[in-house]
Amino acid sequence: MLSVPEKFTAFRIHKNDKTITSGFEQISLNDLTAGEVVIKVAYSDINYKDALAATGKGRILRTYPLVAGIDLSGVVVSSEDTRFTTGDKVLVCGAQLSELYDGGYSEFARVKADSVVNLPNGMSLRDVMALGTAGYTAALAIQRMEDNGQIPERGPIVVTGATGGVGSFAINMLSNIGYEVIAYTGKTEQEPYLKALGAVELINRNDIEMGTKPLENAQWGGAVDNVGGETLAWLTRTTNVWGNIASIGLAGGFKLESTVMPFILRGVSLLGINSVEMPLSVRATAWQRLASDLKPSQLALIAPTTIKFSDLPNAFDAYVNGTVTGRTVVEIDASLA
Repeated sequence: MLSVPEKFTAFRIHKNDKTITSGFEQISLNDLTAGEVVIKVAYSDINYKDALAATGKGRILRTYPLVAGIDLSGVVVSSEDTRFTTGDKVLVCGAQLSELYDGGYSEFARVKADSVVNLPNGMSLRDVMALGTAGYTAALAIQRMEDNGQIPERGPIVVTGATGGVGSFAINMLSNIGYEVIAYTGKTEQEPYLKALGAVELINRNDIEMGTKPLENAQWGGAVDNVGGETLAWLTRTTNVWGNIASIGLAGGFKLESTVMPFILRGVSLLGINSVEMPLSVRATAWQRLASDLKPSQLALIAPTTIKFSDLPNAFDAYVNGTVTGRTVVEIDASLA
């Protein structure tokens, strides 16, 4: 029978004055933020936000101290909510973990019931962390674009930040459901990887002349953008009639300098994708699609690496420095799988 020991290991982030520190600690269940569901954690993963939070390079946490890790999968130990029972295999992605609430880098987690999703049929606890917030966010982007009328016949979809987690999943998923996909990247040496995912063409971001007109030559049926800034503004000017742009990231800047021309003359739609504050029904639908029509065919290629929990502190710098291709799964208790 599953039970919570008096003390267990967690990777925790503290703020002392203006200094951020992080590391492994022995904590108890009472040290965790409140929630209705207690989970024995099997796997987590590493996202860019996790690396920023753990290294103090980004202002991710809104309260301290917190257990790090925005994603987790595992087995329910106990639940005050009747939707979940002991032994259920579940996952939590985003949902303000490692922001307002204690996260997944822990042997045990306590979370809000409305953030918990049952493990989809046909997927393992490792599979869903290979996907994690990156795969879930890509699925939300595609779902919102389709809800707003996106179809393959409207032309190719350009994906920026193509070698990142969200970009990689978006390319593979879109390709699998019939879209022509163009990868926009500065890492042209990754062409074999991107084409294996399904990209038909690469655009070197360093070769782009973005122009300054309110409307440039229309080139794409839509876009999934992980960059923001000038790149997003350029996409608004170059997306074709009734195209959708899913805005996900801001690696290139948070400002958007545009005009109303793309929106009123071409009917372009700019769709914001927030994977954190999302109703449970939308979360569940996205995960069901990730287990069916949006299930990546190249999951092993996108998430090739699994590290032990004890190796976690050594993995963050590569994410902050932008030298990582593909996703990393963190193994906390593989026996639960």
